[in-house]
Amino acid sequence: MAQLINQNVFKDFFKSSNAGGLLLLICVIASMVIANTPLAVNLQNLLDHQIGFENESIHLNYSILLWINDGLMAIFFLLVGLEIKREIVEGELSSPKQASLPILCAIGGAIVPALIYLSLNAGKETSGGWGIPMATDIAFALAVISVLGNKIPGSLKIFLAALAIVDDLIAILVIAFFYSSGIETTYLLYAAIGMAVLIIMNRFNIQNPYLYLIPGIFIWYFVHHSGIHATIAGVLVAMTIPTNDTDVESPLERLEHALTKPVNFLIIPLFAFANTNITLESEMVHGLTAPLGLGISFGLLLGKPIGIFLTSYICTKLKISTLPEGSSWRHIIGVGLVAGIGFTMSIFIAILSFSDALHIAEAKLSILITSLLAGVLGYLFLRLGKK
Repeated sequence: MAQLINQNVFKDFFKSSNAGGLLLLICVIASMVIANTPLAVNLQNLLDHQIGFENESIHLNYSILLWINDGLMAIFFLLVGLEIKREIVEGELSSPKQASLPILCAIGGAIVPALIYLSLNAGKETSGGWGIPMATDIAFALAVISVLGNKIPGSLKIFLAALAIVDDLIAILVIAFFYSSGIETTYLLYAAIGMAVLIIMNRFNIQNPYLYLIPGIFIWYFVHHSGIHATIAGVLVAMTIPTNDTDVESPLERLEHALTKPVNFLIIPLFAFANTNITLESEMVHGLTAPLGLGISFGLLLGKPIGIFLTSYICTKLKISTLPEGSSWRHIIGVGLVAGIGFTMSIFIAILSFSDALHIAEAKLSILITSLLAGVLGYLFLRLGKK
């Protein structure tokens, strides 16, 4: 029964990601169209509009864009954290044999793109963007895999889902340790107190998942002001919400089900719309062939499949793990290509990587073009693989 529930969770996730991926694509196109019309100024003014309040003790007055990137995206990271914890406790990461291949492939698929980027940008002002090609957009990647249906083994879909979840965890750690500003220890201490409250609630087995969100809001505020990126608060809160490995729906699963559709159909599309309003300029075309653009493109298009394939090959030869049931080396290469869809997380890291607006715009454009290519190539590679 527990296995059936786990399969249903994956099925629901694939279905939501597929539809969410389509909405995501529509938002990207709409944003880029608006950004290259006279409406671009109005859109930017809207995103720059300040909302909230502040006084001597509390500062919560930010632009709409920052509320989206630091506020709503914390909910996205909360969902990611819930998925990671569920997979560790009862899913594809719950046993060493199951977890070894996707975990190691995610690591290999993150290190190789970062090294490719650094080899092209070492010593340049764009070297700080090495984390950009490390990321995989789980929504788009699973949408591509879902469209293939029964043309690929079902085990391959679960393998990609587990790999993408570990990939998200790597991205979270990279953001926390390398893309956060100076640490304010006082706010960090307040956040730690909030975490202690959540841990105590967990120990007392409080089953209402929404009660955990109340201290979570305060933790978000303190983390935001501590210098660590605010979205990390979502992951921290997720780790304290109770779950189990039985057929009884846990508080974590209830909250995960409640958040999946709002995140996939509202938060991620809104993030995409707000962050892909790129006004195309001639300098950006040059940026595609500059070290920044090439580092992103080669990292995602070549680094991801190479890292994932080589890691899989080494793991199987050393008998550390085996390939997903019914899959071939061609499938692994195809998954590597699909994992090159960076999009959401890559754009997010790009925003944190640079202060120069042109570099951010060039990075976003490179991510968009490369993610599109990775999705198309991965789809064709896996589809033609059956023949």
